[in-house]
Amino acid sequence: MTRPRVDRPTVARIIDRVTVVSRMKCLASVCDWISISKGALALLVSFALLSTPVWAASSSSIGTVVYADRAVVGSARASVGATIFSGDKLSTEQTGSAQVRAGAARLLLSSSSSATFSQDEANPAATLTAGSATFSTANSKAFALHVGSAVIRPNTDQPTIGQVTILNPKELIVRSTRGSLSIAVEDDVRVIPEGVGYRVVLDPNAAAAQGPRGAGSKGYGGPPIKAAKSKFIWYVVGATAAITVFALHEAFESPDRP
Repeated sequence: MTRPRVDRPTVARIIDRVTVVSRMKCLASVCDWISISKGALALLVSFALLSTPVWAASSSSIGTVVYADRAVVGSARASVGATIFSGDKLSTEQTGSAQVRAGAARLLLSSSSSATFSQDEANPAATLTAGSATFSTANSKAFALHVGSAVIRPNTDQPTIGQVTILNPKELIVRSTRGSLSIAVEDDVRVIPEGVGYRVVLDPNAAAAQGPRGAGSKGYGGPPIKAAKSKFIWYVVGATAAITVFALHEAFESPDRP
């Protein structure tokens, strides 16, 4: 029996081809895996980029500083264009002032004043903790100012300008120079007409014990106005004149301007 002759070079070429094909198949599998991985990574990056504006929108941005003179936000110097977020505290020095635009409202902090910004049912708000603040609004939901247990806001959707000054932790002056204001302490809600100001006492019991301290005092006129089961007492302080402190009159003349 004759033994078949093996052509070794031919066999070697066949083995090389098989090896090359196997390597190419492996390489193709690796490339497919890399391609899939890159696709997944691209998808994740795209999702992150698309989602960023949504997350940023929910970061409780309240407004923008449009005027600042010797004022600070937190511990940093306030500058025009700075964004105000919920929880930020804006303060002014003895000769400083600052103004913030918040949607359809503006808030002006006078000298030696401070306020912390927040939101009331998704609407801009602030808590005045010292000094004096004046706010301008284009509608009744544009802004709310908290002072102690009291909440002061526009009473109508008409353009409104109100001024609040803290005398002490339990007393404040509230004035309306344009439109009418609403002041509420829990379920005790009252309206301040245009051109009228009140000294508000947030501790009725203490005020009753002291008597109508406003009567006979400079700038205070008339007896205290009380309501049954009232949460606060107020005294008329007379008609209010135009607020001359506004150097930025045009900005407050039209609260709904951008």
